[in-house]
Amino acid sequence: MVQRLLLERERWPLWLPVFLGLGIAVYFGLGVEPPGGLGAVCVALALGVAVVLRRWGLGFLVGWPLVFVALGFAAAQARSAWVAAPVLERPSGRVVVQGLADEVEPLAEGGQRVTLIQPRLDWDGPVPAKLRLRLKQNDPVPVGAVIRLDAILVPPPQPMAPGAFDFARHAWFMGLGAVGTGLSAPQIVTPSPSAWGLNRLRQIILERMTRQLPGGTGGVAAALVTGETSAIPRGVLDDYRDSGLAHLLSISGLHMSLLAGMAFFVLRGGLALIPSVALRHPIKKWAAGLAMLATFFYMLLAGAPVPAQRAFVMTGIVLLAVLLDRSALSMRLVAWAAIGVLLLSPEALIGPSFQMSFAAVMALIASYEKLAGPLSAWGANHKAWHHRVALYVVGLMLSSLVAGSATALYGAYHFNRFAPFSLLANLAAVPLTGAVVMPSAMVALLLMPLGLDGLALVPLGWGVDAINWVAAQVASLPGAATLLPPLPSWGLAAFTLGGLWLGLWKETWRLWGLLPMGAGLAGFLTVTPPDILVDGRGYSFAVRMADGSLLVNRGGRLLRDTWERRAGPLSDEPWPKNAVSADQNLACGAGFCLWRDRDRRVAYVQKDEAVQDACASADWVIAAVPLRDKCRGRARVIDRFDLWRGGAHVLWLSSGRVDSVARWQGDRPWSHHPVKRRKKPEEIPASSEKETENDDS
Repeated sequence: MVQRLLLERERWPLWLPVFLGLGIAVYFGLGVEPPGGLGAVCVALALGVAVVLRRWGLGFLVGWPLVFVALGFAAAQARSAWVAAPVLERPSGRVVVQGLADEVEPLAEGGQRVTLIQPRLDWDGPVPAKLRLRLKQNDPVPVGAVIRLDAILVPPPQPMAPGAFDFARHAWFMGLGAVGTGLSAPQIVTPSPSAWGLNRLRQIILERMTRQLPGGTGGVAAALVTGETSAIPRGVLDDYRDSGLAHLLSISGLHMSLLAGMAFFVLRGGLALIPSVALRHPIKKWAAGLAMLATFFYMLLAGAPVPAQRAFVMTGIVLLAVLLDRSALSMRLVAWAAIGVLLLSPEALIGPSFQMSFAAVMALIASYEKLAGPLSAWGANHKAWHHRVALYVVGLMLSSLVAGSATALYGAYHFNRFAPFSLLANLAAVPLTGAVVMPSAMVALLLMPLGLDGLALVPLGWGVDAINWVAAQVASLPGAATLLPPLPSWGLAAFTLGGLWLGLWKETWRLWGLLPMGAGLAGFLTVTPPDILVDGRGYSFAVRMADGSLLVNRGGRLLRDTWERRAGPLSDEPWPKNAVSADQNLACGAGFCLWRDRDRRVAYVQKDEAVQDACASADWVIAAVPLRDKCRGRARVIDRFDLWRGGAHVLWLSSGRVDSVARWQGDRPWSHHPVKRRKKPEEIPASSEKETENDDS
């Protein structure tokens, strides 16, 4: 083992971002928020241990990994404290909201989503520093304008089931303290200034593209340039997801490398046409520097998402190597990019963008290290045009297969879906993106200040329409989107560690990584879906039917989609009203529903007058009303207070296990912290009201 490690000494630094990520994972895996300053203490202790171990020759093998684990933990804790901002405690009711429109996103189904900063509320609680509203009006709110309107605000929603997407945590790191719905048309209090930064520019680009390219064509085209997917119709998004083409809508390595390549070669070619410049100045370095600036601007224009950050760092290092007359080391590029992203945004580690982006790039580079030699040798001996075409097609197939295989499990973990025909879709869509769509989009941006962008938007629309057609055709194939059960966190960790072992080492012992990867995949087989689900209000309720499907009484599209992915598939049968379900297990009437499974009975109650009957006839009682001691000694209870404190609950009746969102989240800054209702404003003494107003300001 030691001998193998020494043989791969040059690969040791590649593991430093892995240990950095491990420290970040430890922070997010804790059930309680660690004491402030603990991360800094851990870094200091780890540095001391590393200095001691260095004397024994173990500094790099043991000392530096400890330092990077501590550094990751400290970075995550510091980031969480840095972004801390007030969060709305409870639903506001109808209030007057005034704030500066920082970001405006048109919605495909109509209306728009507006992010307000520096908001002012007619409100007696903490006022968020940033909030997001959904407006019905289609006329876009100017970015940079101060607006006023009536709205209903709520705290960032908690997960709809334990283990589901945690929007509250996502909002915490965005600094988003409330979301809501506009109830009146926005009034412009202060017009937008003539210049309002990149957000205003992004809005202008998005409006021009969606106006000239209507429907899904304009939405996809705008997403490729601005990173905004809100203008893409739901059906088109589903087609991209089910066909395995969703990565094209996320600005990442493909888009960044195409832009950098076009900028570099166009600038260098243009400078080469000027003999006095080409003969006296390093035009190659000038082109590399300007291409780096172009990619940096593109990243900012797209809102700097994690894939774009990673792609910019890697592209920037390649261009920097041109400036310094050095050759870039590909796998070290990935390591440096990962370290940079994780130190700046540690929360990115637990999101799908980071995981899928870096998994794909690492797998592609590791495969290239093995296959570059044989493919280059074959290409050197076969120079006919049809051989070059064949080599390109094989390369495209291999890259799609490798990237798709590397990211499939992460997509399954976060979205519970697997796209088996993604290779077919990518073979058609990726060449169109590189040859037609991205060049046309870049030309459109350059012509937009002159008002001539329509010349480039026409071929851009053709290319996008072709890709949309490919996505729709592949998504319509039988079995194109396979629903998978939730993967346990340990399965994801095992697969990831195995993949890192396989990709980062070069010798044959890298194949040992296949064992933990296989163990991680086996995690799908260990999952038993819950029998009962209930949301945090007791409003939506679901039971397991005899055929294994999940019957839901009511709820919106997002809730149904989440519950289907966590415990589905959903049943097509309507919820029985004063009737019995088709499998005879669920009966509703007399103010409550009773579900039977073998010798277990569960009652679902939404009215006080049905509580006594429910308690007498069930082993479990789930109630949207407070029960207090009404079922004492007769049934296990989850009532309105339990749901208020713990959020959504799930039950496994065979084992009696109960889980809740609050138990899954732990006590973290973004966790659900129920707050009792305050007195009405007219009941608050004048002095207290004034003090609250001062605190909020």
